[in-house]
Amino acid sequence: MTITLAVDAMGGDHGPKITVPASINALTRYDQLHIILVGDKQLIEKELQKNKYANSRLSIQHASEVVEMDESPQSALKNKKDSSMRVAINLIKEEKAQACVSAGNTGALMATARYLLKMLPGIDRPAIASSLPSQKGTTYMLDLGANTDCSAEHLLQFAVMGAMLVSSVTGNPNPSVGLLNIGSEDIKGNEIVKEASELLRRSHLNFYGNVEGNDIFKGTTDVVVCDGFVGNVALKTAEGIAQLMGRFLKQEFKRNWITKVMAFVSLLVLNRFKKRLDARRYNGASFLGLRGVVVKSHGSADSYSFFFAIQTAIEESKNNVLEKIQKQLELEIPLDTSPSKHI
Repeated sequence: MTITLAVDAMGGDHGPKITVPASINALTRYDQLHIILVGDKQLIEKELQKNKYANSRLSIQHASEVVEMDESPQSALKNKKDSSMRVAINLIKEEKAQACVSAGNTGALMATARYLLKMLPGIDRPAIASSLPSQKGTTYMLDLGANTDCSAEHLLQFAVMGAMLVSSVTGNPNPSVGLLNIGSEDIKGNEIVKEASELLRRSHLNFYGNVEGNDIFKGTTDVVVCDGFVGNVALKTAEGIAQLMGRFLKQEFKRNWITKVMAFVSLLVLNRFKKRLDARRYNGASFLGLRGVVVKSHGSADSYSFFFAIQTAIEESKNNVLEKIQKQLELEIPLDTSPSKHI
């Protein structure tokens, strides 16, 4: 199966210096992959020459503008109609690419993707989903920041999208879904969470029930659902704790010559520990609910990290995640969650 990705080569803090090498890496690993690098043709060609790479499965689509990282979504939509971000997304609309990957401005990427691609039938709002490390491997979580205020019906839609994403990417036919709450008991939580819990129990999903923050990293469920406010706070908190643990370990191992020797002896274990918690390996947040696959890389990603965002887009395209979401939605819409009632 041939997969064509549109890569916003100019997005992020580093642009082509990162996106071009990562794209080359992906092409060497996936024989059926074709990549369209979108952006300043001269700068992209310069990076390709630097990497001494020429391949018929890689092409360039020139775009004369770049959306700045601090630019407002409204400005990007109105004033940057030939931005690398917009041209890349438009390639999906024109059916010249199956997915888009960008490390650019998150708000602008979401607004542009929603404007150009529109929403899947039955979905009111897009949600940001990503995988996180857990004791059982990975846990997928959404929404991670796209929607700060959500209804119970929105949370049901997020659950459908998250479950179908996991089913598509991991091959698990019946992934478990947990609703993030302040307790596992049914009486806990606000009214929206309680109502969402009832909708999920009546759904065709494998609903586990309420889960708490520590369940995310225990791997209690395959999918954890919450609104974007809670999800983004949880994500940033987890990132902060991981950085804190890393710094504390370094400080303790550098305390004196004895601890330095211990660090050398433990080097293999420490490297494995670092790899398991390396945030770069979990780079690539999916914008679910759109009529196309759009993956957002962290803006400060290096080429190693950006490759994983590309890999995420490949897996979602290859495994037809959009079709699976749509089929599952057809089962859930009879639950009286028509999007026309909740826009």
